[in-house]
Formats: sequence, structure tokens, C-alpha cells
Amino acid sequence: MSEIKRNRDPGRRERILRATLDTVADEGIAQATHRNIARRAQVPLGSMTYYFAGIDALLEEAFALFAQQMSQHYQQTLGDAVDRQSACEAIARLICCSQVTLPRNMALMHQFYAFAQRKPALRSVMQCWMAQSQSTLERWFSPAQARALDAFIEGMTLHYVTDTHPLAQEVILEMVQRLAGVQVSGVSNEQC
Repeated sequence: MSEIKRNRDPGRRERILRATLDTVADEGIAQATHRNIARRAQVPLGSMTYYFAGIDALLEEAFALFAQQMSQHYQQTLGDAVDRQSACEAIARLICCSQVTLPRNMALMHQFYAFAQRKPALRSVMQCWMAQSQSTLERWFSPAQARALDAFIEGMTLHYVTDTHPLAQEVILEMVQRLAGVQVSGVSNEQC
């Protein structure tokens, strides 16, 4: 009988993962409890332990899903780059104009970065995410440059969304070009 019920709600597991991310983004990781997530996902509380071994396993998988979504956006933003210069321009857009800087995504990043310091499994997800970002950048840049650019993107994104007077995209582009060893091209006309 339980098999029949599960087949009637095939999206339950994914709904739980999305509800976990929504809970963390809206209320913080401390409020990511089985009860709160089940309520938000509109599933019976017993579903939580049926699909996930515990809250840590649920958070790990939710974070992996979030990292995958962010990596896809990262790759899409850089996907049209044909050379180092256009890759630099895409990086500046990624920092200034992309969904990366949406409040929900920034809240999730902050919550998970802090939580990962105490959870080796989450740290592993974060390391894979960074490796994937750097691998994407290595299409145009050396491994050392890719690592520096990835760290710059992380830090500058945080500055961009928290600064009361964020740097203009063309200034960020110039910084990216300098880090990448690309000749500074001047002002970019690309708007967000």
C-alpha cells in the first residue's frame, strides 16, 4: 500500500529538497528541522526519514543540488565566451548581473559556507563545487589564474551585494582582466 501512495506523489523527494533550500534561505540553517521542512514541503513528517537518513544527509543533498544549480548558471554565463577577453566580460557579468547575486542565493551561500566548517560532508560538496568552477575557468585561463579568478568571483560577489556603492561593471571587468593577465580593454558598454 505504501508503494501505491509513493507513486501518487512521485515529486515528493524533490519537493523536500526544495523546501529545505527555501527554509535555509528564509529562516537560516538552525530552523532547518524535519518538522519545519515537512510543513513547507507539505508532506507527512515520516517522509523525512523515509527519504533521508537524517537532517545532515538532507542538508548535504540539498546543498549539492544548490551547488549544481549554481554551477549550471556559472557554465551558462561563461558558455558563450570564445576567448580570454570574452571570458573576462562574462565573469564581470556573473558578478554584477546574474542570478548568483539574488538575495536567496546569497543567503544560501552564506548559510552553507558557515555550516560546512563543522560538517566534513558539506565541505566535500563545497570543494567539488569550487573544483567545477575552476575547471570551467580553465577553458580560458591557467589553473593558477582560474583559482585566483574563482576566489575573486566569490569575494567580489559578496562585496557587490553588500556594498552601498558597488563598483561599476566596467571597473570589475578591469580587475578581472588584470587578474587574468589580459590586456585591459577600457570601458565595457555591456549593461546588466
